[in-house]
Amino acid sequence: MRAPILESALLATALTPLVRFADDDAGDGGFHGPSLDEFFPEPVLFIGSPFELNRIMIIRLIVVLALLVYFWFATRRLKVVPGRGQVATEFVLGFVRNNIIIETLGEKDGKRFMPVLMAIFFTVIGMNVTGIVPPLQIAGTSVIGLPLVLALLAWVLFIYAGIRKHPASFFKNALFPPGVPWPVYIIVTPIEFISTFILRPVTLCVRLLMNMVAGHMLLVLCFSATSFFLFTAGSWFSLFSIGTFAFGFAFTLFELLVAVLQAYVFTLLTAVYIQLALADEH
Repeated sequence: MRAPILESALLATALTPLVRFADDDAGDGGFHGPSLDEFFPEPVLFIGSPFELNRIMIIRLIVVLALLVYFWFATRRLKVVPGRGQVATEFVLGFVRNNIIIETLGEKDGKRFMPVLMAIFFTVIGMNVTGIVPPLQIAGTSVIGLPLVLALLAWVLFIYAGIRKHPASFFKNALFPPGVPWPVYIIVTPIEFISTFILRPVTLCVRLLMNMVAGHMLLVLCFSATSFFLFTAGSWFSLFSIGTFAFGFAFTLFELLVAVLQAYVFTLLTAVYIQLALADEH
């Protein structure tokens, strides 16, 4: 994104903060920081039906649609001599393919799991980036439903890969590591079960979720404070808005980095778990 566009987006974010904060400030003259209510918005479409949608669900649908449209346009007319758009798409796809999937799983197994790992990477990064996009301003992964589904998908891929490669010994070797004295299995087996089959999906889910929650809370705090100092506090207190806006700008750039990094880490760990399931030790 070019600098003027980014600055305009950030200014719009600061000067059009969440209506709830503005209403609260107007009501009692005080500053109200962010709360967890942000992650449980009221439904806005199909209210009362099994298909009711709130703000975060709509953001998720927008991201999915945007990804489908982007890749349809990016791949429908591939050329031997690529244009700028094709070069950018091929660069990102090549990075994920070579630096995450092939490097971790190898050429043969990497090609088998490449479609689903690519889908995980772009889903996570797309959902994460909405946290800094006005007027969306909240990540699609900041509520546990989507991180949990993605973590369960990674867990299913891990189990599938292990059973497919080692149908007779996968669970046995995972729960009863070779070379351990039999009495020690009383302690080792429960630990292996919890760490291998429970903690892995839990840590995948919680890591992604909490990074997005923390990032959103920081951005809301900075920009709602900017609004408070600029429009409500008045007098010389408005000077503090410069500092809070500067922090908001810095945290926005940092949140962009975190969004990309979390997509990388989530996909890499999923590939690593698959590789562990395929290892000959099983």
